[in-house]
Amino acid sequence: MDFNYSEEQQMLADSVRRFVQQDYDFDSRRQVVDGEDFFSRAHWQTFAELGWLMVPFAEEDGGLGGNAVDLLPVMEEFGKGMVVEPFLPCAVLAGGLLAECGSDTQKAELLPALVEGRLQLAFAFAEPQGRFNLADIDCRATRDGDHYRLNGHKSVVLNGGAAEQLVVAARTGGDRCDREGISLFLVDVESEGVTRRRYKNVDGHGAADIWLRDVRVAEAARLGEEGKALPAIEKMIDRATLAVCAEAVGAMDSALEKTLEYTRTRKQFGRPIASFQALQHRMAEMFIECEQARSMLLMAATQLDANGGVAPRAVSAAKSRIGRAARAVGQEAVQLHGGIGVTDELDVAHLFKRLTAVQYLFGSTNFHTARFMH
Repeated sequence: MDFNYSEEQQMLADSVRRFVQQDYDFDSRRQVVDGEDFFSRAHWQTFAELGWLMVPFAEEDGGLGGNAVDLLPVMEEFGKGMVVEPFLPCAVLAGGLLAECGSDTQKAELLPALVEGRLQLAFAFAEPQGRFNLADIDCRATRDGDHYRLNGHKSVVLNGGAAEQLVVAARTGGDRCDREGISLFLVDVESEGVTRRRYKNVDGHGAADIWLRDVRVAEAARLGEEGKALPAIEKMIDRATLAVCAEAVGAMDSALEKTLEYTRTRKQFGRPIASFQALQHRMAEMFIECEQARSMLLMAATQLDANGGVAPRAVSAAKSRIGRAARAVGQEAVQLHGGIGVTDELDVAHLFKRLTAVQYLFGSTNFHTARFMH
């Protein structure tokens, strides 16, 4: 079996790599992160012009194919460059749910605007009490004639501060944690009753807490069948989990490369510390962690593509293994740099923060280990 990327996938990776080298150096990224939206809208438009926003979507939805493996080279390069633009929450997660559950009318109205960079989306699913259980939803959508009224609190909504439309998971029936009775709704952030508190996460990515108080949405704003949304949510969260695993693999590669470079130039006792055998062993272990993580990533992606996007055990195996690798590589990179490794002025510190955040995104390492075992 050939595990190399295809020519088209390699071209995508090269395109992202050139963008990072030319327009996304470390100092430029710091300015972007400190901006109002926590990302650059000019860069986002570049993403659209280069066709990257088409990658997660099938050809019939105006995309480039939509395979899980196609996401890997893009997300790996994003990880190496510590890109904070909301490709994952907007295009992969919210856009994926729109493509999966939306009607032809909804898709025709919104997907072209998304892939052209004119529309920001976010998926509001997590709640404070949820703890990685996607069925633990207390936000309620109550029938009001040919409308619904939404009430609830959504936490850590990735890209929630910049989104113009939200895909909201709300309960139209059943009790909290029931698998049945969960529906999806498109909600305009300017609707009466929507309150947002935006903030920047420790890794520099933007998020928001969102409160819905008697928010009135039309029945036509529902995505898919009422009360049957959980399987689609699980499918897209697994896809997003795979994407963030690919980003972590890229970030680990970058952390290893920068650590090797530093140890070749940092001198102690008159010679580079890279010549010390104890440190060579530690860097060899970092390399092994990176390679094992990449193998697990490819396994999960091929399983997803072979099973119509549904391979929960494969995804959990990858997230569990890559989560442990992210912790090991991130901590070793900081320790081998010494005290400078945790300063805001060094890129390794920011790689470490992102690798730490990835371990808990869409389910912690322990959560996915338990999910795989069951």
